Amino acid sequence: MKKFLPFFLLIFPFYNSLLAQDTINEQKESIYTEARYHYYLKTILLFNEYLDTETGSFNTTQLRFLHPIANKAWNLRVDLPLVSTNTSSINKTGIGDIGVGISYIPYLKHKKDGIAFRARIISNSAVDPALGSGKWVFAPAIFYGKYIKKDHILWIVSLENQMSFAGSDNRSDINLTAFENYFMFILGKNWIAADVAFKYNNTNKGYPNNAFVEFGRRITKNDMAYIHPSVAFGGHKTYNYGIEVGMLILF
Repeated sequence: MKKFLPFFLLIFPFYNSLLAQDTINEQKESIYTEARYHYYLKTILLFNEYLDTETGSFNTTQLRFLHPIANKAWNLRVDLPLVSTNTSSINKTGIGDIGVGISYIPYLKHKKDGIAFRARIISNSAVDPALGSGKWVFAPAIFYGKYIKKDHILWIVSLENQMSFAGSDNRSDINLTAFENYFMFILGKNWIAADVAFKYNNTNKGYPNNAFVEFGRRITKNDMAYIHPSVAFGGHKTYNYGIEVGMLILF
């Protein structure tokens, strides 16, 4: 069942190593004697997310590429978004804000729990102001994950802060803290997940929270597909509802 886990690298950085450890375990059980050795796999994630907002819609088609580096306890991530907006006054499509991140796992115990850290830089690279934030953003995060109930349930808690440090003076600063709780239920080749993220926007003093449920299935040994509808709630929410569909390929 851990072969599902790399998919969730889009949210939590140490799932990919858990899958890879299962693969290595078939060849060398003693790999678990050293907790710092965590073997990532190369991963491509392609997904499309549609968001309904008060003024129209916002659609993002994104390619995410992950590659192990150093001693494979580290992982490099690159996000390439194609964004479309559709409102009464704006209808544009183009490259959005490109992001680069790195993840590190200082501790991971097989079939038990793990800790991970991630840092991302989201660039001010959108081809049009309507397609990006207009800011350079630094986003550090910490994660803790634990298997519950004989590996059938996985719980992840995370804390991330997004802070702008450069960019257009005409755009609002970004200072957002997100506390997220995620549960995944594994059912053979399928999974069901639920997530609630509580957020505080220190710029406008709002609470743009959101939640989603997710349904996924392993198609082949290295390919997985999923769909998840979401809803936003709280003051100053950034959208009303959304739906995301994606596919993940390991190689």
